[in-house]
Amino acid sequence: MNIPLSGFFRIAVLLSCCLLLSGCDKLGLNQKKTNALGNRPDLDCIIANDFYAVHFSSYLQPVKGEQNADPKAAFVPYCQKIPRPGKMFFTADLIDRDIRTTPIGIRLVEVEKTGQPAPDDIREIRTVAEIPSKLYPRGAVEAQADIDKKGDYILYLLINDAVEEDDKFRIPLEVGVDPNALPLQTIVIAAVAGLLILMLVFLLYLFKFKPKSRS
Repeated sequence: MNIPLSGFFRIAVLLSCCLLLSGCDKLGLNQKKTNALGNRPDLDCIIANDFYAVHFSSYLQPVKGEQNADPKAAFVPYCQKIPRPGKMFFTADLIDRDIRTTPIGIRLVEVEKTGQPAPDDIREIRTVAEIPSKLYPRGAVEAQADIDKKGDYILYLLINDAVEEDDKFRIPLEVGVDPNALPLQTIVIAAVAGLLILMLVFLLYLFKFKPKSRS
């Protein structure tokens, strides 16, 4: 079945638009701005596994004596990407009310990525902070820690005895990165879609202005 080039062009453009739309969430086009004056982000940072889910926020204490330090910066929430090391405060609001009657321990560790499938995808380097298991009846699990260098970290919420791997709720953190930077996957999707559109425009141009053969 032969499809006219103009029809093929329209189909390809639609496919390209779908590719671009699939990256809109990562581009931030469907996200709200962070409210610098609030104690919760307008954009919910929801982290979940097969059994649990939390609303997560991390806050970075401004550096004392830093020039042009904004006092309101202490109230700016981040998700899992934090711009620099320092004293940090973490809040995880438990969505599942059932685990509010279950003791939860907290452990923050520095890790390095191994490239293996989970749960062997990271190797622990050191424990940065640890809080003994206790109840959080109001559903707000809070912790603080001094992170002294950039890198990858895991904030563990240890549900009950944390015997099963699923009860070791993992919140991956990246310290020393731009929270607003575009993911590589989004950049690749946009580049491929843009290249595809350019190629199709070129083909359409050749088809439209192709010299007619003389009979």
